[in-house]
Amino acid sequence: VQLQACGGGLVQPGGSLRLSCAASGSIFSIDAMGWYRQAPGKQRELVATITSGGNTDFADSVKGRFTISTGNAKKTVYLQMNSLKPEDTAVYYCNLRGRSTASNIYNGWGQGTLVTVSS
Repeated sequence: VQLQACGGGLVQPGGSLRLSCAASGSIFSIDAMGWYRQAPGKQRELVATITSGGNTDFADSVKGRFTISTGNAKKTVYLQMNSLKPEDTAVYYCNLRGRSTASNIYNGWGQGTLVTVSS
């Protein structure tokens, strides 16, 4: 399974960015996809997740500003980030939890995409 993330960049405070992450390869089933982030000197933290059933979960710090969604084939996950703040600056990683085969659990990460919020 490969996860390819893109969409990061430099944006001014109050601006918006949309991250996307496409999964490819041997995917038997997907339980959930999501986004995590890691700021310099900090641990990786949950940003948002979405289950195969469409249930979502968000970090308190991004509620009301970020939305998460999946593509038609549900192998792509998007993170729409609005009203960005300098504290949102981090490397954002996409995550997929599911199965690569009927008997093999998969929990993998994309390569990370840098989001910098600065004036």
